[in-house]
Amino acid sequence: MIVAFLNQKGGVGKTTLALNLAGEWARQGRRVTLIDADPQGSALDWSQQRSREGLPRLFGVIGLARDTLHREAPDLAQDADYVVIDGPPRVASLMRSALLAADLVLIPVQPSPLDGWASAEMLSLVTEARIYRPELVARFVLNRCASRTVMARETAGMLADHDPPALVSAIGQRIGFAAAAQSGRLVAELDDDTPAAREITALADEIDRLRIGRTAR
Repeated sequence: MIVAFLNQKGGVGKTTLALNLAGEWARQGRRVTLIDADPQGSALDWSQQRSREGLPRLFGVIGLARDTLHREAPDLAQDADYVVIDGPPRVASLMRSALLAADLVLIPVQPSPLDGWASAEMLSLVTEARIYRPELVARFVLNRCASRTVMARETAGMLADHDPPALVSAIGQRIGFAAAAQSGRLVAELDDDTPAAREITALADEIDRLRIGRTAR
């Protein structure tokens, strides 16, 4: 399965979610490849920091920030259980290519009206991609969410009845994500019994339950 984290709005946590989701599946014994399709190369930087720290490689990280992604990612998927794409912000050709490559598009949003407005353009691209890939599945992921705030509850309620809907699993505003990233680690490697680690596990499990499979191109 190819899972792409995409949102044209920057700063919504695509890289953090992509890395920790890929790491969770790798920790479960799955074969995982992460594609860094963001020209900024943050996932590649994380991988290099991990190497400098002398930490073992959990999964491969490949830089592929080009609009041939939809032709190259399926080849990588033949040798992996999961390919996770850390998508680009506001690069139309790369975004379209990532959409055509993906089986599942996850759109991270924060509990803010601004994120909702920014997602409208993203949803238009999803609709466009479904002309060529009608089987493409999309879901919102509520990220950096303080669950007790009114805004978070209102956002979750709004997305529950949305098309595409939101996943039940939400990711909180956790300092552990930043602390882990600085040393090339995952939150579960710092402590696998923290709220952040449990939320990532729940996210991975919910995606697995969607049972999305690849079909012939």
